[in-house]
Amino acid sequence: MRPLRFVALGDSLTEGVGDPVGDSWRGWAALLAGGLAPAHAPAEFTNLSVSGAQTRDVLERQTPDALDLRPDVVSVVIGVNDTLRYTFDIHAVAARLDKVYAAFRAQGAVLLTACLPDPGSMLRLPGALARPLARRQRAVNTVVHALSERHGAVHLHAEGGDWIHDRSMWSADRLHPGERGHRQLALRFHALLAEEGVATGIAPAAEPEFAPPTRSASLWWLATAGTGWVARRCTDLLPQLLTLAAAEVRHKARGTSARLDLSASHAVASALAALSVAEQPDVA
Repeated sequence: MRPLRFVALGDSLTEGVGDPVGDSWRGWAALLAGGLAPAHAPAEFTNLSVSGAQTRDVLERQTPDALDLRPDVVSVVIGVNDTLRYTFDIHAVAARLDKVYAAFRAQGAVLLTACLPDPGSMLRLPGALARPLARRQRAVNTVVHALSERHGAVHLHAEGGDWIHDRSMWSADRLHPGERGHRQLALRFHALLAEEGVATGIAPAAEPEFAPPTRSASLWWLATAGTGWVARRCTDLLPQLLTLAAAEVRHKARGTSARLDLSASHAVASALAALSVAEQPDVA
């Protein structure tokens, strides 16, 4: 009998950014893998996540490779980078995730998904800049939640709670968890999987294995790699984000801000309804 096989798909969060071990990243998925099976028969773990990945990358690049591995457990945690692009389209995000989830469930894999906090609040952006990003992330979270329920996924609500405001959970860039935060995600996923009888190994430890980076090390990271990480995303998003911010200011001045929220809600409902219609069989 082969060992339990766990494959992780996603972006920098699942790649492990914020939880350095040696010259590479570890992250919540690797920590979770260590607790999925007993020590005498450890799970096989493959991490296909790539920093900067969007739902299109998961569908077109990561999913085919993951399906070839025929995982017993597969995590698909993605969507934040979609919200940081001028091409953001909740209809496309929903359609891609629906295809990815369905493909793994058709193979009989246990599917792990998660809702995530919005990047604007994590970066503490001004309100006019933060609100459009928050609206987009809420849309993604609503879609992920609905599709997780539809496909019977093990779903983690990580978009809120005390951990969001606990600075010790987060790395210097405020977008990625630090080691403590990655451990928190691994622990919460492990608890859900243990309830399902899937995780049979020892849960990851909650306390960090390594000392947190010093303030000077964190500042150095932000000044080098961190600045580049943000710049690569802002080059794409910034022009539209400024346009969205201007719309926020105009609507606030007119007292019509609720229209923006209503429009976003309608878009999500339309995206999910389109999937339901597509799934209906043709009637002769």
